[in-house]
Amino acid sequence: MFKKVLIANRGEIAVRVIRACKEWGIGTVAVHSDVDADSMHVRLADESVCIGSHQPQNSYLNIAAIMSAVDVTGAEAIHPGYGFLSENYKFAEIVEKHKIKFIGPKAEIIKKMGDKIQAKIIAKEKGLPVIEGSDGGVKDFEQAKEICKKIGYPVLIKASGGGGGKGMKIVEEESKLSEMYSLARLEAKKYFGNDEVYIEKYFKNPRHIEVQVLSGRNRTVHLNERDCSVQRKHQKLIEETPSPVLDDKVRSDLLDKTIKMVEAIGYEGAGTVEYVYENGKFYFLEMNTRIQVEHPVTEVQTGIDIVKEQIWIAHSGQTALKQDDISARGHTIECRINAEDPSKNFQPSPGIISVCHQPSGFRTRVDGSIFQGCKITPYYDSLICKLICKGRNRTEAIQRTMRSLNEFVIEGVTTTIDLHKRILSHEKFVSSDFDTNWLAKEKFY
Repeated sequence: MFKKVLIANRGEIAVRVIRACKEWGIGTVAVHSDVDADSMHVRLADESVCIGSHQPQNSYLNIAAIMSAVDVTGAEAIHPGYGFLSENYKFAEIVEKHKIKFIGPKAEIIKKMGDKIQAKIIAKEKGLPVIEGSDGGVKDFEQAKEICKKIGYPVLIKASGGGGGKGMKIVEEESKLSEMYSLARLEAKKYFGNDEVYIEKYFKNPRHIEVQVLSGRNRTVHLNERDCSVQRKHQKLIEETPSPVLDDKVRSDLLDKTIKMVEAIGYEGAGTVEYVYENGKFYFLEMNTRIQVEHPVTEVQTGIDIVKEQIWIAHSGQTALKQDDISARGHTIECRINAEDPSKNFQPSPGIISVCHQPSGFRTRVDGSIFQGCKITPYYDSLICKLICKGRNRTEAIQRTMRSLNEFVIEGVTTTIDLHKRILSHEKFVSSDFDTNWLAKEKFY
């Protein structure tokens, strides 16, 4: 096993990886910006290195500084977490060239599956149903117009190298196409350095379903699906497993096709294949070649430590798990808690946490990096922790999550805790009568 791993990230995911490493008996190196010197991940790691100023490009996106930290500390492997450099194939290439183990798939796989157009082509070749739309990047406005006429409105314009809702525009009718096409390209260039976009049929009432996989050279296994349909502007807020809307036949087909595709591309590590689901049919959306924010909901449901398995696959090249080893009972819900003010259009709420009491109890887990006195800065993503609760069934899972949210006390910054209470107590959530557009339609914000 590795003797020392450097975690090229911050916040709750860095804490999560450090904990997994410690259980393996692996030494840990935290990297941090100047404003994160007193953060939880720095306190928990065995060693820490400051890699730059608070601007991400000067620290957490600074490949040279991270590789220097590897050199100084003698780390044998790098865990990229999620976000930042986790799906940057050039970073993975550099790590590989320096004979340091990148805890994730090979750079060539990250490159292929990170390009949304290429990923869609691969998925189609490997037998997955894909959304009707352009076969590749759209060359110009005239081509965009032709494609939209062919598939019919509404359509969705998406950045080829994007994610997280950036560079994504819904077009309801032809008169809006020119404006939205231009805006999507501008956003794509701004956020991803690439203005290429593609077009897909837009689903008005979809569910967002994803499948967690662990894959080695010996085999690929799935850890069932997650339903991530409670979203705000394409950003997930609540995830649950199993999905309340899939029947056994659709679920079996979904999981089987996913496994075959992941095996066929020679994937190694933890990954997630995402789908749009509507009217009893699912369609490939994208593949995330990293650990995801919502992985704990699957861990609690299955009892499998995904991060430890991820490290083992990176070390050995194989997964220790067989499909028969994985069983799931009951129902699990995860709430992402952000330092944001929903009443002010989710404006970030930086500050110092003056009071912090986190819930506990039967089948209740909190993943985070917060503590009383810690400073929430305005420079990074506003996610501060995640609450994960399991019940014997969905009703009990909702009840336990509500009880835990009521126990949560965070003062000094505004959070989304009250919003989660409103969502979980809403009759449409309780009856699972919602889609990815539900929060906007119900005017929760």
